[in-house]
Amino acid sequence: MPIEPTDVIWMDGDFVPWDEANVHISTHALHYGSSVFEGIRAYNINDQAAIFRLDAHIRRLYDSCKVFRMELEWEPEALKQACIDTVKANHLKSAYIRPLVYRGVGTIGVDPRPCPLHVSIFTIFLGKYLGPEAIEQGVDVCVSSWGRMAPNTSAPAAKIGGQYVNSQFIKMEAVENGYSEGIAIDANGMVSEGSGENIFVIRDGVITTTPLSSSILRGITRESVITLAEDMGYTVREEGIPRETLYMADEIFFSGTAAEITPIRSVDRITIGAGRRGPITEALQSEFFGLVAGEIEDRHNWLTFVS
Repeated sequence: MPIEPTDVIWMDGDFVPWDEANVHISTHALHYGSSVFEGIRAYNINDQAAIFRLDAHIRRLYDSCKVFRMELEWEPEALKQACIDTVKANHLKSAYIRPLVYRGVGTIGVDPRPCPLHVSIFTIFLGKYLGPEAIEQGVDVCVSSWGRMAPNTSAPAAKIGGQYVNSQFIKMEAVENGYSEGIAIDANGMVSEGSGENIFVIRDGVITTTPLSSSILRGITRESVITLAEDMGYTVREEGIPRETLYMADEIFFSGTAAEITPIRSVDRITIGAGRRGPITEALQSEFFGLVAGEIEDRHNWLTFVS
């Protein structure tokens, strides 16, 4: 989705006008993907921005930094407040928030550690990632020819910028072949995830999602969906999903900060269930969107209001 500029970007503790938030061409992250980031949503609840699961996102940001040997001088509470302040400074009631930690100018070598660390946060408006109609009608996806990274070749549980080249291959191939999204297979031949979403498969009322061992990101929306589903009395399993199971499913949906809960209506042009959003997916959407609209009690304290 195209970016619509907002007023300011938070950079290393200061607000900088959008058009002046620049980095040098020799910035290490530009050459080697030496960055970690988060994608966070704020929802408009009664004309006030409410950030969804801010604590969990900032914790994952620090987890990613730890994996990538990045020692931040900023405390988590400071970056949480910076996210809140950036939403407020840009006068947004609904927003996508992108904290980014990146290696700056210091060396052209592969070892990133001589380069200083920088932190920036920008906020934009973001609609429905896979299209406004996708939430109800579902999307058509394919199994990608690009596999997910094998264990111990990278760190898929960390949200590292350079790793998203794999996601770009998956996405570009899918779009060029007429699909909205692609699904990657892991190194063991099992379903992994989408280019930027976790995946859930439903059969006979049981909800299954791929485990962390299938080279997936530890999705925060994924964890939220599991919690909500269990609250609603559904059985949720984290286990390996063979490719052919996708075609046999009653329902499938993606989850993610951008995708939220998006149903899948076909895989490789094989219709899933009735070819539209299924009843369990719809029930989970109702719970999730009710919560972020302020219509359902925030019983897990997932919302941080911008005041």
